[in-house]
Parts: sequence; structure tokens; C-alpha cells
Amino acid sequence: MISVDSVLVPTDGSASADATVADAIEFARTYGADVHALYVLEEGVDCTDLGETQREAVAAPSERRGREATIEVTNRADDSGLESTRAVREGVAHREILAYAEEHDVGLIAMGTRGRTGPRRARMGSTTERVLTLGDTSVLSVPLTGRDDVDDDDDTVDRTIERIVVPTDGSDAADRAAESAVEIASRYDADVRTVYVVDATVYDLSDSPRSIVGLLTEGGENATEAVAKQVRERDLEVATSVRRGVPADELLEYASAVDADLIAMGTRGRAAGAQSDRLLGSTTARAISRSTIPVLALQ
Repeated sequence: MISVDSVLVPTDGSASADATVADAIEFARTYGADVHALYVLEEGVDCTDLGETQREAVAAPSERRGREATIEVTNRADDSGLESTRAVREGVAHREILAYAEEHDVGLIAMGTRGRTGPRRARMGSTTERVLTLGDTSVLSVPLTGRDDVDDDDDTVDRTIERIVVPTDGSDAADRAAESAVEIASRYDADVRTVYVVDATVYDLSDSPRSIVGLLTEGGENATEAVAKQVRERDLEVATSVRRGVPADELLEYASAVDADLIAMGTRGRAAGAQSDRLLGSTTARAISRSTIPVLALQ
């Protein structure tokens, strides 16, 4: 079950990161969590042959940007009545983020992604992907493009969550993620839409016997009903759906159709075996890189 006592916001100080900060603070406010702002000075310039004064002159602009970026985050947290702290570190971004999260027992990391729709679909940022793949902390991936509710000139945009899509494949990992997703829905008093996709990339549904298709559909109905039962126990509204097709495509289409505010899913799925347990599930990765709404990847 997800525990959010603190939220880490790695920031680069860009205006496009405002959506990430706003969503992170909304989560922190809902859970009464502390906010940690982190700026990582990327290694790159070789200062070995420079004197101390020269090294300070080279590093000063980056350090100043880091201070300004983290102060912006903590100021917004303070304005929301939240405890906050900030740090500027030097090193490889994903390593420093993961190290900080472990040192401070962070419950959630909020990071931006720059996904695209249409024929030019970009991967998620390499730092975000590495944090998701190598870490043990849940990550809220916030798209920095393609969002209707993002206004760079308005920090007061309502970020509340009213509807959550919870995908499931019936695996133990999906069940654990669903438990956390339902708990989050309860915090927000949000509706839940749970969906199972019969994977057309694994099964040739057009040539499969009806009995096989029926069994797969029945399995999906059972999996979504198991999630729905948890939701009803918390007196929240829920609906289930079983779809057929490419999982990431169907999931994102469904989330758009039901006007979801958040997709909450596990990072490991049925396809991840013992030898690939540390790999980010392909459906999760594709959903994050292409989604126009936040995706919460639950560990």
C-alpha cells in the first residue's frame, strides 16, 4: 500500500515544469506530506586544472539556478501550508534523485515527461525512465505537453483528481498497485474506472477459437471485478471494462473516453518474469511516454 509522508520534486527550473510542481503539491496537500525540492547540477565541465576561484566562477551560475528553482518549489509548498525543504546536489541526475529518495525515505517522486501523440511519439525523458526502472519509489509522471489544464501563467489551476483509471492484468503486481490506487481514490473521493485489455499482440484474436477468446474475456471480467469490489467497499463509484487490442493504445483511448484525471498502474506486469523483474513494464512505459494526463507508476 502506498505511503506518502513526503513528496520529492526534482526540478530544472523551467517554466514547463510548473505542471509537475502543481500536481506534486496537490498530492502532498491531500496526504499532508512534506515537499522536498531537488536540483541536480549535472557533471560535465572538467574543472580539474582550474583553481578554486575559477571553479567557483564556473559553478556559480548553475548553483544559482538551482537555488532559484528549488526556492520556487518550496515557496509554493509554503503557500499551501506544507512543510518543505530544498537541496542542490552535483552528479548524475537519476542517481542523485534515487539516493536522495532513499536517504529521506521519500514516498513519491513527481517528475515531468514530454510525451507526444501522433506519428512522432517520443520516449519519456531518460532521467525519468531510469528513476522508474532502477528505483523502488512510486513515481508520478506528469506530461509537460499536450495538457488542456496547464497554463504557464496560472499557478492556481485546480489539480484535483475526480476520476482515476486503474488498469489490471490480474497479476499479483497489478493487484498490489490496484490496492494503492483505490486508497488514493478514497483520499480524493474519486470515481474509479478499472480496465483489462486482452492483448492482441500476444493473441491473434481473429484466428483464435471462440472458447479461447471467451476465456480471456472472462479472465478480464474477473480481474476488473476484483478491483471494483475494493472500490465499492469504500463507497466510491466504479465501472469496469474489458477491451481488446494493443494494451497501451487501448488504455490511453479508454482514459480519454472516460475523461480521467489520472492513470494509476503497477510498474511490473504479468509479462515481467523473474529474469526481468527490474525492467519497467512495456505497457507502463508506453503509457507514460504518450499520455496527456499524469500517470502514477506504483511500486
